[in-house]
Amino acid sequence: MRHFFKALLIFCLIVNCGGPEPRRPVKVKSSTYFGGDIERNKKLLAAEEKLIKDYIAKDSLHLYEPSASGSWYFYHKTNESSDYTPQPDDLVTMTYNIMGFDNDTIYSQEEIGVIKYKVDKQELFQGIRHSVKILKEGETATFLYPSSLAFGYQGDGDRIGVNLPIRSTITILEIEKQEEIIQN
Repeated sequence: MRHFFKALLIFCLIVNCGGPEPRRPVKVKSSTYFGGDIERNKKLLAAEEKLIKDYIAKDSLHLYEPSASGSWYFYHKTNESSDYTPQPDDLVTMTYNIMGFDNDTIYSQEEIGVIKYKVDKQELFQGIRHSVKILKEGETATFLYPSSLAFGYQGDGDRIGVNLPIRSTITILEIEKQEEIIQN
């Protein structure tokens, strides 16, 4: 009888040593949720682009150019004597304002003040980060941004509403080039 229990114990140990079996997911998630968001965002962007194009059509005094990032802009003042635009890590001294498309001032240039921005290293809204890299020292331009390049679906939590396209006039006062570190 003793040998029977030993044999039974050894048999049970061998059978149970098959290793853990992975658990199967209880519920499989589908990607239909994202499909609805994608379609909604496409419709929103199309409506905002139409609004921007209508705004440009009404402004016959200025020649707007599209940027690679999805904004539109025109120059108030250009700098033909330089061809240097800010690069990552450069320190840019600049001013800007934020306005709505109804000529309503959301944040004035005086309210924001003169700021120093380390290119690609500090947080500003996405449209400004792209726009700074277009302008040269001494240039001023007005940019039109869809909400996806501005403050998006959350706004700024204060004066800028949900999904609000904005315009901003940016002036680059000075560009301090990042000195390259020379390795010995």
